[in-house]
Amino acid sequence: MEISDIIIAGDTPGLEWRLPVFRFKGTKPEAPATYLQAALHANELPGTALLHFLMEKLRQAESEGGILGDITVVPQANPIGAAQSQFGELQGRFDLGTRTNFNRDFPLIVLGERGGLIDDLDRHSAVDRLKRHLLSMALGAELVLDLHCDDEGLQYAYTDEAFWPEASDLAAALDMQAVFLSDGESSAFEEAVAHAWKHASAGERNTSLPGRLSVTVELRGTRDVSPELARKDAEGLYRFLAGRGVVVAESQFFPAFGGIVAPLDNIEMIRTPEAGAILFHRDVGERIKAGDLLATILVKPGMTDGAMEVRAPQDGLIVTRVSTRFGRRRADLMKIACAEPSRASRKPGTLEA
Repeated sequence: MEISDIIIAGDTPGLEWRLPVFRFKGTKPEAPATYLQAALHANELPGTALLHFLMEKLRQAESEGGILGDITVVPQANPIGAAQSQFGELQGRFDLGTRTNFNRDFPLIVLGERGGLIDDLDRHSAVDRLKRHLLSMALGAELVLDLHCDDEGLQYAYTDEAFWPEASDLAAALDMQAVFLSDGESSAFEEAVAHAWKHASAGERNTSLPGRLSVTVELRGTRDVSPELARKDAEGLYRFLAGRGVVVAESQFFPAFGGIVAPLDNIEMIRTPEAGAILFHRDVGERIKAGDLLATILVKPGMTDGAMEVRAPQDGLIVTRVSTRFGRRRADLMKIACAEPSRASRKPGTLEA
């Protein structure tokens, strides 16, 4: 295993960031190369824990000659966000300097432009330099996994429809309960990788990418960080890598994926009608019917008309829920995966900011 640091100069004098990168060299040039990163949103740590335990298995495999394809691992992909704290609380989702989501504004390039991503970096901000380094490393692989988590949630994933149903092996290996098929209209990391692959050169657009995978994995919720869960997920990810011929394993069996597959247009984003305290009536993982009471919002506590009900617009599976118990007007409450498209208007791209 090779360990190196990418140095990212800060935007003010005397400041720099170090991005640790771990590389395992494969023994079979024809085996797929893999890129794994976690904590792009610096306060989402289930993926960091997963990769810690996965690397134990990779080091063991390396000592036994069991690494077939090159593997690059970045357990903490955002040292800039990890240093952002406000009033004692880590602020790892947005860059405080620009208010930009760390998982947005990745360069959308054709694959042939990969070599220029890290040229002349001095003309870019520290955050953009970080994004360019991450994207450059990922585009050198065939399998790319970006490990995130939700607020409170099930195990699920976002991936471009170009990778489905081939990606069902990953969904099964990580015991996912839902897969959302993205529309390729955002600049998030996973979609920037897919964009480059689909546009290998100017004027080219591939709709099928056999042997490749770019996916955002949502590892339950922010508080679901434990050695038990991390080891379980590491075992599942290792089996996936074995199934794809990246590593050697005695057993690669896992049951077929049986969860929900839904395009983003079929996701109901449930929001607060008015600001107030949130009283949830339903939890993640529950299947609901149209009209079911999901939450009560105390908009005027103590008043006879002080409560507002939030009901399900259609049948579906509650995939995520916010952990806060106060919401501003139109704040996100839940994501519900449904069989039919939502009637609510949705802009192309990601579901949330």
